[in-house]
Amino acid sequence: MPAIVIDDPLSVRCWFNNGTEWTFPLSGLPNEQLARDLALGMAANSHPHGGIGARRTATGYAVSVRQTVKKLAREGFTGSASDLSRPLVMRYFLASSHEREREVRMILKGFDRETGRLAPEVRAYLKGKQVQQKHRSRPYRAYSDGEWERLESSLRQVVDESWLEHKRLLRLAETGRDPRVSGHHNEEDIAWLLLREGPMRFYSEYVKYVAGYVTNRRSGGSNKMVMRVREGLYPGQAVQHAYAVLFGVYSGIVPDGIDDLGLDGVDWAGDAAVLLTYVKGRTARESLSIPSGAVRLLERWLEHSAPLRRFANNALRDKLWIAQSVTSKYRISGPPTTGKTQRQLIANCSLLGDNGQPLVVHRGRIRATYEERLARRDWTGRATIDPNHTPRTEGDHYVTPSDPAALDAVESIIEDGQSLVLRKATPAIVLSSERAAEFAEGFPDEVNRLGLDTEAIAELVGGERDVFTAACANQLAGLHGPKGKPCPARPWVCLLCPLAVFLPRHSANLLRLDAFFLRQFRQMPTEHYLRVFGPYAHRLSEEILPKFSAEAKEKGALEVADDDAELPLRPEEVTA
Repeated sequence: MPAIVIDDPLSVRCWFNNGTEWTFPLSGLPNEQLARDLALGMAANSHPHGGIGARRTATGYAVSVRQTVKKLAREGFTGSASDLSRPLVMRYFLASSHEREREVRMILKGFDRETGRLAPEVRAYLKGKQVQQKHRSRPYRAYSDGEWERLESSLRQVVDESWLEHKRLLRLAETGRDPRVSGHHNEEDIAWLLLREGPMRFYSEYVKYVAGYVTNRRSGGSNKMVMRVREGLYPGQAVQHAYAVLFGVYSGIVPDGIDDLGLDGVDWAGDAAVLLTYVKGRTARESLSIPSGAVRLLERWLEHSAPLRRFANNALRDKLWIAQSVTSKYRISGPPTTGKTQRQLIANCSLLGDNGQPLVVHRGRIRATYEERLARRDWTGRATIDPNHTPRTEGDHYVTPSDPAALDAVESIIEDGQSLVLRKATPAIVLSSERAAEFAEGFPDEVNRLGLDTEAIAELVGGERDVFTAACANQLAGLHGPKGKPCPARPWVCLLCPLAVFLPRHSANLLRLDAFFLRQFRQMPTEHYLRVFGPYAHRLSEEILPKFSAEAKEKGALEVADDDAELPLRPEEVTA
């Protein structure tokens, strides 16, 4: 569902990929008409018509709307978006950041798509390149082996100690009694009471509950006892955060996917396997079968948080990560929203980096380290199945065909492999203009190889045989799937396909693919990236794009927003 603009008070309501919605207030700005025009442009860029598919992204756009209206008002601008002039917009962009300029450009383009009321000079200016250049970001650096081991062991210690204290207090609660009946003021009775009444925030609540028995006693030591029992029975934010970070260490799931997990995303496949469903940033839902260590940790957390979950309100009961809080109105909260809890946890654990300074725990680096260590485990250091065999013996035992049918199958595999190598070695066909005559005259050998007649050439060059990345000579040829069926190959596979013809009209999608390769390079281990995307990225950057004119590439770049929403990707292919 697209976003909508609400006039009273002015706000934009967005619906996101993960099924949630949020309303962004835009009222109270000094130029109400401009604010409403920009709100309309923001709504036009929302999912599914634009790249705003997550609350974080929408928040950035809402901030850009508010800041743009305020800054232009300070310069004396009182008109609507239709009254914006090119010099005014240019001055604003010169004083903005790359992200702010990009968002305002998209907002103004969205407003123009909806109304067509932008000044022609502004509309033409927005088709050009951005003024502010994007600073190249560096991929997250993996932790060293020593830092990783210290981090894991410290978090494990926090989790284990809190679990042991939790079990101890549960056993004590079984022997406790109602303090109003027993008149006692010990751990057993306090645990008995808190387990039935929930996480009382203060000692005064406990005194009020057992009035007549302990009201005359001094509350200093008793208050500490109530707090200690409460924190042992019900996990606080520090313990909950330790569980969540350790879960990332064991599973490698993105931080926002971990924080937003709900109980409905945990699908048990037997007693020792879990299929976890989560939302990764702006993408749709993803599913992952988590490792056994993460499964055991998840089991413990569900049991540890079960007593607290009974007292959670409807909004929190189905969340995976909950904690007791003395500051929350309902005494129960979700994951911490600031870094204070994490800083306290690291300080309590006395975690140090290799440089002797306090270790900065960044959950993006945790994911990068998990992927890096996973890549290292792919190579076992052995070239044979049995370490007592030579490679030739292994080949004789496990590879050599033993009957004619097996021999035919092996020869077919070899022929397919050789054909694949030859297909990948075929030079890319790139045309500088969209003319059938140029193709027929300039590539006679390719016309014969592809088996094209005059009508087929016209369809190929005219756009009737277009796929996402190129024009395809024959989608039913069966090079990447069953013959006679539409080709199931991913968009980048066309870059090495001998049936692909690249024309200027494909420049935008090729540049989108080039930006996608760069995003994947930033988040994947180098060896993994080279295995998966290396040949395609090299063909695109070295053989295809250089053959396009500068004008074609500049025109295509205007349509590229460097966002996964621009490509037909599967959930597992999107970037973080």
